[in-house]
Amino acid sequence: MGSTGFTKSDFDTFKIDGLDARMEAIQTNIQPKFREIGYELVDFLSTRLGNEVYLHIAKHARRTVNPPKDTWLAISNNKRGYKKHPHFQVGLFDDHLFIWLACIYELDFKQAIAKEFLKSYTQIKKLPADFVISFDHMKKDAISLGELEKKHLERFRGVKKAEFLIGRRLLPNNPIVSDGEALVKLVKETYELLIPFYQKALQVR
Repeated sequence: MGSTGFTKSDFDTFKIDGLDARMEAIQTNIQPKFREIGYELVDFLSTRLGNEVYLHIAKHARRTVNPPKDTWLAISNNKRGYKKHPHFQVGLFDDHLFIWLACIYELDFKQAIAKEFLKSYTQIKKLPADFVISFDHMKKDAISLGELEKKHLERFRGVKKAEFLIGRRLLPNNPIVSDGEALVKLVKETYELLIPFYQKALQVR
């Protein structure tokens, strides 16, 4: 069975007022699609990496008042969690879909991973021109690959809260977003290009 893509109403979820109402929409409409897409990506990554990986779907469990501004699936090599490990993400804000290799602030061995990425700077810059980089998974801001400089990776190495997420972003009206098979194909192509950097990040531990 082909995967299901995301519709305008999925992105409009983040305009729903109130934590409970928005969470209900996320759980009812978006998370089933995450599971469907996620299990296909888990199979793909397990095969490509030669080891088991695990699907995690954001629960937003710590929230008591403010509704989430985005939601995501994450895939990591750790069954219990993903935030302390380099991991792959697919998720939605209200105005774009993101496909990331994510190294966020909780990351173990963060400085050593940043050093590996600095060593790989030339290879990172050779990724496709439509790749983008975020330095904070909680914000929508991102820069193009062309704008990436070594100082950004040095900041990731030196600043505790600094993050490094690299991949692609798609606007809601991009036809790939609503075409599940085309979307999964693009996610796999994106991950394929990012796997060497994921593996470098894992090698430092």
